[in-house]
Amino acid sequence: MSPRLSVIVVTYDSAAAVAHCMPRVVEQLAPGDELLVVDNASRDGTLDAVRTAAPGASVLAQADNLGFAAGANAGAAAAGGDLLLFLNPDAEPAPGFVEAIRRPARDDRGWAAWMGLVTMDGGTRINTSGGIIHFTGIAWSGEAQRPVAAAPPGPAEVPFLSGTCLAMPRSAWERLGGFPEAFFMYCEDVDVSLRARLAGGRLGVEPAARVDHDYDFAKGAEKWRRLERNRWAVLLRDYPGSVLAALAPALLATEIALLAIAAAGGWLPAKLLAGVDTLRGLPRLLRERRAVQATRTIGAAEFARWLTPDLDSAYLGRAATLGPLRWALRAYWRLVTAALNAVE
Repeated sequence: MSPRLSVIVVTYDSAAAVAHCMPRVVEQLAPGDELLVVDNASRDGTLDAVRTAAPGASVLAQADNLGFAAGANAGAAAAGGDLLLFLNPDAEPAPGFVEAIRRPARDDRGWAAWMGLVTMDGGTRINTSGGIIHFTGIAWSGEAQRPVAAAPPGPAEVPFLSGTCLAMPRSAWERLGGFPEAFFMYCEDVDVSLRARLAGGRLGVEPAARVDHDYDFAKGAEKWRRLERNRWAVLLRDYPGSVLAALAPALLATEIALLAIAAAGGWLPAKLLAGVDTLRGLPRLLRERRAVQATRTIGAAEFARWLTPDLDSAYLGRAATLGPLRWALRAYWRLVTAALNAVE
């Protein structure tokens, strides 16, 4: 039996994206499915665009910009479907997308959550086929910029799911408690994926479910600040204690390196402010850590199995793939994983 689908779209000044992409969503919905749009106080006519492109959608207009995480949570709280699908407003579904995104639930694959294949540039290249997480918490889109022919030929498990197109049964969503609203935006998909894995869940990609994402990697200072702040929130909330202890020297070295990189790249103030944010939020983060770790059912070694020592993202630059650095990171990670396996 196909689950009833609730598609949740969070918008903020997204009028053009809504006008282009939302009709492709609406035309694929089955009877009993629903579309919920959470608008974070847009100023560009997004609500009018939603009413034109999807007159049957339920609209939750917010008085202020809540950010993606809180907006998505508000949509999930109002949804009535068995399967929740979080979809970016600038993600255009390919034909057959909705039917394919249901498939893992209908086939009872045992996945706690999953994503579709996210493409870019008119479906010719991969935006992400599943996220990759470095052991330092730096995360990026898997197989980004590669030809779409390089995508997984069939369903596969992945380290983390992209919030661009993330599906989760309502029961699993309610157990996890949704996205962490203090993140505002960025890395909340990493966090919810790792929490699902800590609780024993499996994460997958269904490549037959394709959406084309109008993606731009450009970053301003505020984005760098949130990325770094939330990377540390993921580390502190989600990493098992033994993993954090083993990684302490590497995390310190990474901070020193990132300060130099930020200074050279012109975003040092944002990096420093991210550190201030982390310190100010530490009491809350430690409380949240206790709650998250209380749900853990897997060992530290199994958690670490989904992390990588390689910095091979297309967006990290050539320096990240230099031979000596790659060798040192792999050697360090072999020692860490050996130690984790030895104590379990």
